Amino acid sequence: MSDPERLNADRLDGKAISEQVRQELAEKVADFKKRHPTFVPKLVAIQVGERSDSSVYIRQKSKACKEIGIEFEHVQLPADIRQSSLDAHLDRINNDPTVHGIIVQLPVPEHLNTKHIVHSIRPEKDVDGFHAENIGHLSKRATEPFFYSCTPLGCIELLKRYNIPVAGKNAVVVGRSDIVGAPVAMMLTKLDATVTICHSKTSDIEARVREADILVVAIGRLEFVKADWIKQGAVVIDVGMNAKDDPSKKSGYRWVGDVEAGAKERASYVTPVPGGVGPMTVAMLLSNVVTSAMRHFEASSSVTIVPNPLTLQDPVPSDIAIASAQKPKLITQLANELNLAQTEFEPYGKHTAKVTLDVLDRLKDSSNGHYVVVTGISPTPLGEGKSTVTIGLTQALYANLKRPAFACVRQPSQGPTFGIKGGAAGGGYSQVTPMTSMNLHLTGDIHAITAANNLVAAAVDARFFHESTQTDTQLFNRLCPKKKGTRCFANVMLGRLSRLGISKTDPEELTTEEISRFVRLDIDKDKIMWRRVIDTNDRFLREITIGEAATERGMARKTGFDISVASEIMAVLALTTSLPDMRERLGRMVVALSKQGEPITCDDIGITGALTVLMKDAINPTLMQTLEGSPVFVHAGPFANIAHGNSSIVADRIALKLVGVPAGEPVTAENAGYVVTEAGFGADIGFEKFVNIKCRASGLVPDAAVIVATVRALKMHGGGPDVVPGKPLADAYTQENLGLLEKGFANLRRHIENVGKVGVRAIVAINAFSTDTPAELELVRRLAREAGAYDAVPTQLWAKGGAGATELAEAVARCCSEARQSNNFHVLYDHNLPIKDKIEAIAKQFYRARSVSFSDEAQLKIEQFTRSGWDKMPVCMAKTQYSFSANPALKGAPEGFDLPVRDIRASLGAGFVYPLCGAMQTLPGLPTRPCFYDIDVDTESGDVLGLF
Repeated sequence: MSDPERLNADRLDGKAISEQVRQELAEKVADFKKRHPTFVPKLVAIQVGERSDSSVYIRQKSKACKEIGIEFEHVQLPADIRQSSLDAHLDRINNDPTVHGIIVQLPVPEHLNTKHIVHSIRPEKDVDGFHAENIGHLSKRATEPFFYSCTPLGCIELLKRYNIPVAGKNAVVVGRSDIVGAPVAMMLTKLDATVTICHSKTSDIEARVREADILVVAIGRLEFVKADWIKQGAVVIDVGMNAKDDPSKKSGYRWVGDVEAGAKERASYVTPVPGGVGPMTVAMLLSNVVTSAMRHFEASSSVTIVPNPLTLQDPVPSDIAIASAQKPKLITQLANELNLAQTEFEPYGKHTAKVTLDVLDRLKDSSNGHYVVVTGISPTPLGEGKSTVTIGLTQALYANLKRPAFACVRQPSQGPTFGIKGGAAGGGYSQVTPMTSMNLHLTGDIHAITAANNLVAAAVDARFFHESTQTDTQLFNRLCPKKKGTRCFANVMLGRLSRLGISKTDPEELTTEEISRFVRLDIDKDKIMWRRVIDTNDRFLREITIGEAATERGMARKTGFDISVASEIMAVLALTTSLPDMRERLGRMVVALSKQGEPITCDDIGITGALTVLMKDAINPTLMQTLEGSPVFVHAGPFANIAHGNSSIVADRIALKLVGVPAGEPVTAENAGYVVTEAGFGADIGFEKFVNIKCRASGLVPDAAVIVATVRALKMHGGGPDVVPGKPLADAYTQENLGLLEKGFANLRRHIENVGKVGVRAIVAINAFSTDTPAELELVRRLAREAGAYDAVPTQLWAKGGAGATELAEAVARCCSEARQSNNFHVLYDHNLPIKDKIEAIAKQFYRARSVSFSDEAQLKIEQFTRSGWDKMPVCMAKTQYSFSANPALKGAPEGFDLPVRDIRASLGAGFVYPLCGAMQTLPGLPTRPCFYDIDVDTESGDVLGLF
């Protein structure tokens, strides 16, 4: 702050200085807002009761805030409020990220605990500077408080503004209150004054005052310090404000300080009363609010990058050994690095948390970070390390390039975890941690989906049973029972009435015909589409018979189980954009057809609200971290071959905002972070659905696509021997064979072309194995670039973590920067096209099929869906992941084949129709030697063993 001219030889004019401070603050706020349009400082003042003097002070602060550009909120509470209710208000305001300062107008009613109230305000919002943590830091030379108390700070500001030297001077403070005396003494000490504190027990105060070069009096006693005590030329700061009888005044009194007025005849400087310290107190409060707001804005404008260094070993230990050796950050630390408010995340243990969708509201005006999707070539049954590349690339961007980076991946199903594939947390030194939590229950989302799905199944069968055994009257009396002589509809029933064209809301007004239509869904037992699910590979539940008990005699029917991640509810979770949207999607899921061929939805069953309750926590993505400390969202887990195979839209959206750029800020290659999201299996499946289903629903636009390829898989596509899990690889895969590799490159070339078809730049990540030769890696690199890839980079993420993908990360950064200048992304087809045309667009343009043939059943379904208006949704192809065709044995890049569609189904909740191409298994079985043989727990330490 600039030094003012001396306003008066013996007057420390707090009023004039406070006006200067306010003007400077107004200019400071206006200038900051020009550069950062979303910047809005905010002060909340809590007033308990209606004391007239408190109300005056509140109005003064409100007016001052408005002049400077600070938003002011006055929270008026009743005088008889309970302490717990006041605490609840403080907790809400403490956790509101838009609030930068909180004050409680004192005094409060006697039944409230003032000390408790003051210490309930978070120190970083305690703009009065009263919290013990803020005052405590004053006494330490090595630390600073968030805020200095306003009145002491005003005293110090006056000394600074008048260029009054403090260092080496004798300073005497009369009064030792926590609000003024003690803090101002510590602040003078920090300015290198020699400080003496006097109080009611101090002997011979007069003698001590006479030694003061600087005297601060805050004892609250009228004219306590006599004028003749003042040292000649001393500086006197009188904090007191006392009413003294004065018949000459209209009010009958005048304001005087703690120091006799005659002190000005001996002092070099003195503060007037009033007009001295008082105006400075308000000015310093405003300054603290602006400081807090700027501090918060700067801190929350970018992610704090704190890598967790790896200690690499050679040979590379097992995944679980690596994960166990690397100590992750506490989830609260990671949340703080991401600038999440305390109300925006809910810890589940030490290392995982749910993040609420409130983040999207707070950051709605921020620009998104760069959006990168990781896909792959047509894989071998062993997988090509797509998850490992997703995690390793994120680690490289974060820990090596020091850029904000977020990975978004699907939650693994316990079916493969205990079956043959194992977990899906990445591998080697590129993992999500704790990997045991991720691969097991995590935060219970899949369990919630299982419970919700099976509740629907139970409700459908129960409704069929009750309609089969009861009259219309009996059904009506049970669905709308009289309670205290009155019937009423449940809220969910009103929607069904509306769909039936019945506008009545009083059950007693329904006619007999309307009652029958309302209570009878008339489910066709043979057209119940909804199946139960389980998150276990269990081949014997694929086809079952239910209703065999004597109590359900005559109700038996054939049905079956799918794996939980194949449930339509999983697809709904992955594609929803908000809680209301999820409820709507759940309500429109079709569970059966009536005997008249009409669709029956969850809304018709009356179960939508209950499903939403089961899923309300699952909608929030789970926050975890990589081995190197970069953040990860694990959310949703639809399979890619039988569903759309991508993690959730809400996870991607939140991540993009968290690593994005505040509203009004220019988006540059340097200040925008990266979100790396994964699309399941090859680009013909997961990436195609990412584009045509996920991006269509989310409106998000990718900046780059990373295609993961391995020498092993390319050799297989070139005609190499079958790759079989559990069996040693043939020599062709462990020895150099450039001819086989070049022939198989046709598969990767096709995927590069397909990614380019939708206007996305493709970067090939060659996931290198120890058996790959330099010549093989260079061949893939050269051929990929010749095929049109933006770049092709060998990586060693499994063995080296982020350090093994630095070149890949640099290529991704360059690509994203260029994409922001020129992005030609587009979906493959118009969703308004007829269903057949959309299927053929995918089959002919992405798969290179010559034709598509439809079974009679599929043809009938298409006609039925078109009549029902279900033909305007995108298509989710269900086909093998091992080939562009429906034949898994047809490797390489086949073309000119026929794609058979044997059936087609509708997922109205998810918002797509899905054709079934060839035989697709929706519930895997266990192999001869499942993974569970190796999984155990160390009963001494509690550590999980054998998980990978």
